[in-house]
Amino acid sequence: MDRPARQLPVRRIRFRYPAGSLRHHYVDGDLIMSHVVAVLSATFPPGEDFFVRSVRHFSDRVTDPVLKEQVRGFIGQEVTHGREHRELNRRLQEMGYPTRRVARFVKWSLADATKRAPAKLCLSYTAALEHYTATLAETLLSQPEAQRLLGDTEVRNILLWHALEETEHKAVAFDVYRTVGGSEWMRRLGFVIQSVGLIGLVAVATVLSMLGDRATYNPVRLIRSILRLRKSPFLAPDVARSLADYLRRGFHPSDHDNKELLQTWTEELFGAEGSLADHLH
Repeated sequence: MDRPARQLPVRRIRFRYPAGSLRHHYVDGDLIMSHVVAVLSATFPPGEDFFVRSVRHFSDRVTDPVLKEQVRGFIGQEVTHGREHRELNRRLQEMGYPTRRVARFVKWSLADATKRAPAKLCLSYTAALEHYTATLAETLLSQPEAQRLLGDTEVRNILLWHALEETEHKAVAFDVYRTVGGSEWMRRLGFVIQSVGLIGLVAVATVLSMLGDRATYNPVRLIRSILRLRKSPFLAPDVARSLADYLRRGFHPSDHDNKELLQTWTEELFGAEGSLADHLH
């Protein structure tokens, strides 16, 4: 499939978290999901740094002008994601979530991967993790129930913006990997390794985070939150199928068409009357 000549704008954007603007369980009052989102947010800054390093390492081998321009947009978007999530993580840390500790661990583990793993394998890790972020992003953008979970706080705003841009650039690392001759077996290996690592990290870090939250020891709150997980749009079977599709021979991120979704949300967030137009600088 031909790569779409998609523009990747680097939006100059800022999010604000006035004191008292977030209640402690900010994901629709849900105990577990509030901790899960905090853990994921903590992984983003060191994760985005790793993605940029992995792609930039091979940027001099990209000669196609369309892909070269997309690489520049990818790097600019990822750097901005890291900056804005650092500010959100600082606010979540003040609220009692251990985002600083999670970020330190992820930074150490990815730095170790950069040091020990071949550069092409690191790029396959990036392509695999970009598939995870794009799949979750498209679930958020396409499922009203997923959007309702986030209420009307600034956390909703940052996650919708992040989801839009992850959807915009979801194929860039993958295309760079193909351009530099990355093999199918290494692509799949990178996905398996990072699936185990990511799912394990989120599960363990969420449990440890919850152990520091007094609400966890309220059996009614805890059981109610566990039961809500069964109906989570992010744990639906079609999400698992979309993730697993990465292992299919010949897979390409553009096989999952998202043109209409991008048009809708670009207008919704950044059109003339867009809900985040006032966040742009």
